[in-house]
Amino acid sequence: MELAYIPSPSSGVLYLGPVPLRGYAFCIIIGVFVAVWLGNKRWIARGGRAGTVADIAVWAVPFGLIGGRLYHVITDYQLYFSEGRDWVDAFKIWEGGLGIWGAIALGALGAWIGCRRRGIPLPAYADAIAPGIALAQAIGRWGNWFNQELYGRATDVPWAVEITSSSDGRVPGTYHPTFLYESLWCVGVALLVIWADRRFKLGHGRAFALYVAAYCAGRFWIEYMRVDEAHHVLGMRLNNWTSILVFLLAVLYIVLSARKRPGREDTVEPGASDGDGPADGEKKADDKKADAAEEGEARFAEERADASAEDSGASTDSDALTDSDASTDSEESKDGAGSAKKG
Repeated sequence: MELAYIPSPSSGVLYLGPVPLRGYAFCIIIGVFVAVWLGNKRWIARGGRAGTVADIAVWAVPFGLIGGRLYHVITDYQLYFSEGRDWVDAFKIWEGGLGIWGAIALGALGAWIGCRRRGIPLPAYADAIAPGIALAQAIGRWGNWFNQELYGRATDVPWAVEITSSSDGRVPGTYHPTFLYESLWCVGVALLVIWADRRFKLGHGRAFALYVAAYCAGRFWIEYMRVDEAHHVLGMRLNNWTSILVFLLAVLYIVLSARKRPGREDTVEPGASDGDGPADGEKKADDKKADAAEEGEARFAEERADASAEDSGASTDSDALTDSDASTDSEESKDGAGSAKKG
């Protein structure tokens, strides 16, 4: 008997007054907003304009949703096109089923279109949005909780998730909450990318590549825990093979890119005026500090020169006084000698 577990929602639908909103869709929407919000802050910090990330997201998000759904339907086509299935369900995205690889692939295409229209390098945009995507995934995975899907083997650990119903005929019980594991992993990936980006000044797509590599590492072991139906190749789930391949490509990109183009881009958004973002403010602050330091050094040198001049003047006055006294003494001596002769 389980002493504790995570209960599943009794319904996958939330109600905003009289308006029904599916929990899965709600989590995706919140995730998108968080990704754009964080991406915008990072983009501004890199010297870009406020609002650019959202403008490009208008292209990237729809493409990403379509790509994610296509990947899911293609790799799990038996869920929609086998005997007894209704192919119309393939369009019901709100019921769950988005493949991250398809979402990234077509989402990148949409982002490329948006970047091209504004003359922005795609790698620079990808670096800014990378940790936001990881957080969006972390939030989006809770949509699987609402749908009572994406769970692993049966278990009685205190953090097991309770499954009360299942469309695939799974026996109700408690199972490993792989959606929770992936959600926590994605939060860790976001923090890793933010830290590494600040520490090593990642640019030219390397922050995004780090996100991809780190996510693949976590997805590989989480995929092993899942027991839902999936295609296998050489005894391993297709998503595991995909994780290995994408991980290697991401690491290779990081290495080659660092050798060819170290550091960050000098300009991420052509035409962005000074003062558009904190990066410009920080630069100005640094310039002000440097100017203040130079001014202080100049003032110190001037004060030293004045002090030296005063010392020189005082020395001259002292010498003059000494010479005057000596002259007076000499004259007095001469007068005394003359008086002596007269006497």
